[in-house]
Amino acid sequence: MIFTGWWYYHQPGKKSDVMMHMLQPLRANSLKDVFIERFEELIISGKIAMGQKLPSERALALQLGVSRPVVHEGLVDLAARGLVTMKPRVGAVVSDYRRHGSLAVLDSLISYRRGAVDGGLLDGLLSLRRLVEAETARLAARKRTTDDLNQLGQILTREAEVNERDIDALVDVDFDFHHGVALASGNPIYPMFVKSFEPAAKNLAGQFFAVKAVAPTVFGFHRNLVEAVASGDEDRAASTMVELLRHGRTVLRKALGLSVGTDGND
Repeated sequence: MIFTGWWYYHQPGKKSDVMMHMLQPLRANSLKDVFIERFEELIISGKIAMGQKLPSERALALQLGVSRPVVHEGLVDLAARGLVTMKPRVGAVVSDYRRHGSLAVLDSLISYRRGAVDGGLLDGLLSLRRLVEAETARLAARKRTTDDLNQLGQILTREAEVNERDIDALVDVDFDFHHGVALASGNPIYPMFVKSFEPAAKNLAGQFFAVKAVAPTVFGFHRNLVEAVASGDEDRAASTMVELLRHGRTVLRKALGLSVGTDGND
């Protein structure tokens, strides 16, 4: 049967028939998902501001080339996530997600991987990382095992060998380092928490490492942090992580054309 299927697919005139069979028509649900992703991006990036009224469902359907039911269902889903509010005789308005957002909004944020993030959301996300990862570093210095130190050492070796022009490789090894510190904390929840932020973290790291010559500084912080973890110096480990993330915030905000300022935790 396997041979017969292979033979059929490779006969002249048959390839296109098989391919057409595999390519199922796009469903309305897939269009709705694309609609939701597009508006999540516009809202999370700050291109559409809180309080801004969206065009009517009819106008959105015409502009996007989809049916009104697709637009309506997409807006209902965005409303359920706390990103928009549906107001009678007014239409959809971008919500103040700080007040009305739920875990669904947070899920949208941590899954975001498509470019710039609104400055306020960026600072909030980085502050949350600092709060959690300073603690993971402190716990790692207290609870790390020999295997944990070996794993972190292997990551440092990868960092020493990575091509600084390969942004994808820089992003991957940087994320692995932060996840490795969380694993070394001994708390099973922290690495899951860090892992859940992977899409957003890698999106931001891609923009961060696009800045020339930042990798050596970051990797220097990493080496210092591993030394603190290995020596059991909890305070040094935590403070090094804080300085690392503070440095990242400064570089990233400059790269995004945002004022550096403070996020209230400096």
